[in-house]
Amino acid sequence: MKFTLHFGNNTFPDLAGATRLCRLAEAAGFDSVVAVDHVVFPSKYSSTYPYSATGRLPGGPSGMLPDPLIWMAAMAAVTTRLRFMTGVIILPLRNPLVLAKQVATLDHMSGGRIELGIGVGWLKEEFEALGVPFEKRGKRSDEYIAAMRALWANDGASFAGEFVNFHEVTCSPKPVAKDVPIVIGGHSEAAAKRAGRLGNGFFPSIGATVDTAPLYDVARRAAEAAGRDPASIEMMAGCPELLPGSGKDAGAAIEARARHGIGRIVLPVGPFMPNLEESLARFGETVIRLT
Repeated sequence: MKFTLHFGNNTFPDLAGATRLCRLAEAAGFDSVVAVDHVVFPSKYSSTYPYSATGRLPGGPSGMLPDPLIWMAAMAAVTTRLRFMTGVIILPLRNPLVLAKQVATLDHMSGGRIELGIGVGWLKEEFEALGVPFEKRGKRSDEYIAAMRALWANDGASFAGEFVNFHEVTCSPKPVAKDVPIVIGGHSEAAAKRAGRLGNGFFPSIGATVDTAPLYDVARRAAEAAGRDPASIEMMAGCPELLPGSGKDAGAAIEARARHGIGRIVLPVGPFMPNLEESLARFGETVIRLT
């Protein structure tokens, strides 16, 4: 079982705090740290935030939220083993050629320690501010994934689609494995099906206000329908029983998730604070090293 800490960049937006978090996570044996994404926060919005019962973004627009890729680059430079994942970057807001270049460079410079978690977005007002159509964002995301993979795989790549078109172009450096794992985030059936068709992993969020358990089977069925091995898709889930102070049986909770095909447990960093040194070290000794 792998273990990941979530909300790295918005919880620790400063260099000293982020470095402290990532070095402690690496020493404790965590596999990775997740950085979240929004380009801008509209002061007024009517869109419903899907990961809170209030429907509103936590923290408000004044909260510090460093760009996830730049934050990850800085943290890759102060660690040696720890992996980093966007969780999730809003894919249709990015130019796929620019993003492919940024992610490939980061993977190359970090020695292959990058995963690209993507989502289609929910904040219509953010799309409007960036001049990107909110409609067809799912189809746009599918096409962007295919275009980026084409650029990562070969020199002289070509792609012809509804939203992306290029002919015999080269994007270098390439990722270490000529690909970057793409993890599909989201709490909808559409997201689960996208994970089955296109993803290396599926992360239905640890804060969804709906029951996400059935979505894992949706993803597996979609993989089979696409001629893919469902077991090749890494399933991720939260596990509140493991958080400090829960009083639950950690071993039983981990075994239960493993039985359901979960390969990685994602935990919010907040409950490990403020005594990060003590709480992360204890988690490493009592949970990570015993699994």
